[in-house]
Amino acid sequence: MTASTPHQPASLTRRTALTGLAAGAGTLAVGSTARTAAAAPNAPSAPDPTPGAMRLFADPGFNFAGLLALGAAGMRASEVGEVLTAVNAINAAGLSEQTYTDTFRSWGDQLSAPPAEGRDGRGTPSQTRRFRSLRAAQYYAQALFYVLGTDQPGEEEAVYEAGRRAWDTFTRLCTPAAVTARVPWGRTRLPLWFFRPDGPAERRPTVILTNGSDGQNVDMWTYGVSAALDRGWNALVYDGPGQGQLLFVEEIPFTTRWETVVAPIVDWLLRREDVDGRRIALTGLSMGGNLAPRAAAFEHRLAACVAMPGCLSPWLGFDEALRDIVTPDKEETNRVWNEDVVPELTPQEAFTVNKRFEVFSRQALRQARRGQVLTDLWTPAQVVMGLDITGVVGRIKAPTLVLDYDFEQFYPGQPREMYELLRTRRDYVKLTKATGAQLHCSPMAPQQHCDVVFDWLADVLRR
Repeated sequence: MTASTPHQPASLTRRTALTGLAAGAGTLAVGSTARTAAAAPNAPSAPDPTPGAMRLFADPGFNFAGLLALGAAGMRASEVGEVLTAVNAINAAGLSEQTYTDTFRSWGDQLSAPPAEGRDGRGTPSQTRRFRSLRAAQYYAQALFYVLGTDQPGEEEAVYEAGRRAWDTFTRLCTPAAVTARVPWGRTRLPLWFFRPDGPAERRPTVILTNGSDGQNVDMWTYGVSAALDRGWNALVYDGPGQGQLLFVEEIPFTTRWETVVAPIVDWLLRREDVDGRRIALTGLSMGGNLAPRAAAFEHRLAACVAMPGCLSPWLGFDEALRDIVTPDKEETNRVWNEDVVPELTPQEAFTVNKRFEVFSRQALRQARRGQVLTDLWTPAQVVMGLDITGVVGRIKAPTLVLDYDFEQFYPGQPREMYELLRTRRDYVKLTKATGAQLHCSPMAPQQHCDVVFDWLADVLRR
């Protein structure tokens, strides 16, 4: 692949405001500037949330993605040297969606290929291949996020499939191997991976880990599976609509009724003899901090819920000017979008629009893979707006932990608002810059993140 024009840090203009690019995407990794960029010109500048060595790229969106990859090293889901080598190569080539995708995809390919056999001729130990595969899944996930901005956006499914193969190899080589299943949901089935600690069979606490709108399964290892296993607990990872297999292969976008996704997973768990049905917890990372509480409001067999961070309305993660375009009139909304906004988009802005909406619309996903900007803004916007859970949070019965972060880019203020609406046992914890745990999902501090979450769960799930 050939590199596109090097990416320049975005600035706030009327066009970027209209497309919502001045705000965060509400995803685990974004290709746009953070909400803080929209401050008034004369307002005092906020402290740099990524000082010194934490600034890998000049663009904050790319930098956030890179920090996620680097931080995952603490859970063996990346290697510091590999990530920094990739960062240096990308910066040397000129930062762009193309160079980022190409570089990390190449690292995924390298680690997925079987290493040369050892001198004893016995081949690569399974433990070596296991963690090489986990790192490969990480690097493919990095490439996957930006592939729609390259000169081959139609490669999105292929990049996903490569990462999925790496993930499946890793889970198969775990000790014991992860149990895989496909749970019926609507006209399809939800893929799931059930991890168990190595030890005698007994009923154990189990954590269902819910991803966000752009995270991959490898992120669930970093933000929960590893920590659960260390504590002798089970952990379950799954793809719901708008995620993984269902999105990138089956082209099924998000549903606004996440309880219909979680309920059959709980049913599946309750049939297992190694699951303590009284101690099943549900966590949600990134936009999963909206999905998990939505499910917990209706699925009352859960013993605990964690929102990381709390998100009442993903729609508020889009810039107000973009939200103002969307009116009850579908025809007028799309006319303004296609006539006044789309013709003015730069390639980088078009990528961000496509990436943000592909998870909410099959048509948007297909157009993005053809290198086109979505023409129907109104329909996916209705899905995003339908994810508002402000009116149902009070129905949650399970004890609930709400996380927040210094410099939360995508849902500022929403975690505290969610906490105030809860009518059950509740706790609010803010992770801070004092320990390097700032920014959405604490990308540089997943171990601290897991300490907070799993210590709280241990207290709640105590017999």
